Amino acid sequence: GSSSGMDSLIPVINKLQDVFSAIGTREHEIQLPQIVVVGSQSAGKSSVLEAIVGRDFLPRGTGIVTRRPLLLQLIHVPLDDKEARSTDGTFLSGDWAKFDHTKTVFTDFTLVRKEIEDETDRLTGGNKGISGVPIVLKIFSDKVVNLSLVDLPGITKVPVGDQPANIEEQIREMLIGYINNPNVIILAVTPANQDFATSEPLKMARDVDSDGRRTLAVLTKLDLMDQGTDAMEVLTGRVIPVKLGIIGVVNRSQADILKNKTIEEALKDEQSFLQRKYPTLASRNGTCYLAKTLNRLLMQHIRDCLPSLKHRVSMLQSQCQTLLSSYGEPVEDRNRTLLQIITRFATAYTSTIEGTSKYIETGELCGGARICYIFHDSFGRTLEQIDPLGKLTQMDILTAIRNATGPRPALFVPEVSFELLVKRQIRRLEEPSLRCVELVHEEMQRIVQHCGLNTQQEMLRFPRLYDRINEVVSSVLKSRLKPTYQLVENLVAIELAYINTKHPEFTDANLVNLLKDQISSDDRYKRESRNRQSRMNGQGQGLERSTSANRVAAPSGDQPVPVATSLNGVESGNKMLNYFFGGNKTSADDAPNSSVNLLPEIPEQQQRKLTSREQRDCQII
Repeated sequence: GSSSGMDSLIPVINKLQDVFSAIGTREHEIQLPQIVVVGSQSAGKSSVLEAIVGRDFLPRGTGIVTRRPLLLQLIHVPLDDKEARSTDGTFLSGDWAKFDHTKTVFTDFTLVRKEIEDETDRLTGGNKGISGVPIVLKIFSDKVVNLSLVDLPGITKVPVGDQPANIEEQIREMLIGYINNPNVIILAVTPANQDFATSEPLKMARDVDSDGRRTLAVLTKLDLMDQGTDAMEVLTGRVIPVKLGIIGVVNRSQADILKNKTIEEALKDEQSFLQRKYPTLASRNGTCYLAKTLNRLLMQHIRDCLPSLKHRVSMLQSQCQTLLSSYGEPVEDRNRTLLQIITRFATAYTSTIEGTSKYIETGELCGGARICYIFHDSFGRTLEQIDPLGKLTQMDILTAIRNATGPRPALFVPEVSFELLVKRQIRRLEEPSLRCVELVHEEMQRIVQHCGLNTQQEMLRFPRLYDRINEVVSSVLKSRLKPTYQLVENLVAIELAYINTKHPEFTDANLVNLLKDQISSDDRYKRESRNRQSRMNGQGQGLERSTSANRVAAPSGDQPVPVATSLNGVESGNKMLNYFFGGNKTSADDAPNSSVNLLPEIPEQQQRKLTSREQRDCQII
């Protein structure tokens, strides 16, 4: 393209630099083509930049002066370009400068220097510390070529003042961070009165640019070399070859600055020195040649980087557009939007508990299924594992009985001791019940996070709102935890307050069943005895009449006691057991019990010894 078309590339890159500096884009996302100035302290970096601009505008002094990256954008503005030179209705005839952090237009470059110092101190303080946040400075002039440079802090070895001990590492990391960018041209500044072969800036450049295709060396202070020496070997690339070239310049000395020697005069003296000292190399050295070379290299570099840069920007634009679309329509009615989001969250929460959510979890139980598992499996299994007679020894029972009767010996089991022991066992249900409440509360807290799958789009769009919703829901669940604990404790207290011995599952049901089985066995035995009695009565009616006549004729003084009389106690006991444990039933089988039983087997039954179990049952009764 034409020269004017190529010149327009640098302002485009400058605009991109402004945008990225404003939004804080990370270097790895988009790497812009630019020129980065690297050099040791007091290598003459500032003098080179001021000579290119043609103005004194950079801070000067001893020690580390540049403590923040300076993005220097040089913009060529012809004197007859009235539109470009009109700012806020004011026509600017000379050079002017602008910073990104302030709207002030600077025409006095002494104030530009002061603003750089103030802005540096604002972030780094006055203790000579450094910061990676750049200062963006634009200089508009008819004497400059379109150029974009980044001036970085000088390489230092020894901390000065209140600088941290690792100041060298901090500066080195900052420099590497910039020159690692493959789209950067490295301007390595080295003074001519030092050994070029051991140049620290060139060494750093070689570490990141091994083939040297993007490194340009600048040799400063050509006039300060020792008598009898020159830089011919270095400038011609015989000491260390540099692909983009080595350009020598002559800086203004501190004495020249104190004498107010202008840059125009310094440039003339530089040309005279080069013509006198290096006549064959004068046309390819000097500040003017350096500025034109940098302009040419930068435009060529931008042209080479532009296709990949355009692709990268298009890809990021597409990603941002997709992200913007995912945020949904603009919020017109905030109250309505808020109500919709809360309603969606509540619906998602309810559906997760009820199992009607669109996103069914397959890896683990969650929501209502998890709560069901806690109730029926975890809690139920825990209750089944509780032994009703656990932690209750025979000695505990006997001690409770004796304590309940006081000074009197116990004839029957006191009800007070029984209730005392039963209540102690019922209290064992309280702890697993409270633990069940805690597990359910934890699961309901987890459901809040699970709802994010259903409302992920809104979560990304309004993250702070969802954080607040989570806080409110967690607070509500926590506030209901204590009343739920109280409810469980009250349920246990209700069971402790009244022991229902009529309940079918009463703990002494086993004992009752044993007694009922014993009574049923006695009833069967008596029926069999009556049957045998009936058969014997049919065979010996004569004997019975004879016996009856003899009994009538017996003397009154020796009248025997009937055998049936001695059985009344046993019969009464059986009837009593039937009354309590047999449902107080009277059947046809019990009718013959009213007659006298004279069979000899009955007295033998009376004389039978009771088993240990029967003795214990009788003691309890």
